[in-house]
Amino acid sequence: MSVDFAYLGLAEAAELIRGKKLSPVEYATPLLARIERHDPKLNAFIALMPERGLAAARAAEAEITAGRWRGPFHGMPYALKDIIDVEGIATTAHSRVLANNSAHSHAAVTERLEAAGGILLGKLSTHEFAIGGPSFDLPWPPSMPRSDRLPRRVRRPPKSPYRHCRISAPAARLSSPPKPMPCTSDG
Repeated sequence: MSVDFAYLGLAEAAELIRGKKLSPVEYATPLLARIERHDPKLNAFIALMPERGLAAARAAEAEITAGRWRGPFHGMPYALKDIIDVEGIATTAHSRVLANNSAHSHAAVTERLEAAGGILLGKLSTHEFAIGGPSFDLPWPPSMPRSDRLPRRVRRPPKSPYRHCRISAPAARLSSPPKPMPCTSDG
């Protein structure tokens, strides 16, 4: 039986990783491939970081193999909304005003996710400053293309007044194939 690891949920993947039946690298690699294949339509990622993610996956694999399992999130891929700081990575809040804003330190949530052994795959798009609706005059496209170009299970009803509106990247991320864990806010 062949398993497409890109479709495994977090709980199932965590159990397989803890039992050393799946490595963090084996889990992250097909997820990154699916993201690279689908993101040109979804625009969910403002910054995809495959090298960083695979390096973290290799480190998690080495720790787990050596018996230093940190807990159920160890080796789990995730993505952060682009309003959450990651040291040395731009946090733009999807705004031209912050296009060159490099974070000087991790946000508390980033520190906790890294301490738990999480694997950051990238930063997710958001509406500008995580408020309001999509804007088309920004340096990056809003997340999600028009609903008529989305996979059927993601589309809104045809008569909905919102059928051509865009939704946020975390929602795009959860509703499309590469899905493990977007870390979002209520904004």
